Amino acid sequence: MSTVAVIDYGMGNLHSVAKALEHVQPNVEVRVTNDPAVIADSDRVILPGVGAIRDCVAQMLAQGVDREVADTLASGKPFLGICVGYQALMQFSEENGGSNCLGVYPGQVKQFAAGMMEDGERLKVPHMGWNKVSQTIEHPLWQGIEDNSRFYFVHSYYVAAENSAQVAGRCHYGVDFDVALSDKNGFCVQFHPEKSHTAGLQLLTNFLNWDGKL
Repeated sequence: MSTVAVIDYGMGNLHSVAKALEHVQPNVEVRVTNDPAVIADSDRVILPGVGAIRDCVAQMLAQGVDREVADTLASGKPFLGICVGYQALMQFSEENGGSNCLGVYPGQVKQFAAGMMEDGERLKVPHMGWNKVSQTIEHPLWQGIEDNSRFYFVHSYYVAAENSAQVAGRCHYGVDFDVALSDKNGFCVQFHPEKSHTAGLQLLTNFLNWDGKL
């Protein structure tokens, strides 16, 4: 049986992610865990996240999640970061007056500006609801998902990646921002695939079938 570890560091949408994984592939063993040995033994690893970045990163460092992520990426096994689990992998976030992140990928997390306008209307922050995602590269996790499909978002901060070669998808909400990142066996998304119906469930299915290779 295939196994996937959902890293539990005390903050995150663990239940909904686990249920979505079990829904798309009933024969998968979903392990919601903070045990390094269980994570290392799993075939795939997911880092979810919701909440304030400073608290999330502090919890990750306290529980050694930074080492677990580094070990997973070095091992070649498929890794998926979701929402704050994506933002935490960047170098720095503007949230909480400025906060260092784990520094796995080059780039920053920026705040949506107050008073953004689009077509004469003020845009609300947080960016909440459905939005189109433009796929910038071909990737196994985009298989069976039409370009510009809609995914579900809830966030007030967005990723600005420094390495354009790592950007796998972009979105527009007042500004263009990097909504998906790909690097070897790692893939990260700002949206919530577990809440994104058909397109999101297809992405999770693709992840569970992915061997980590491009």
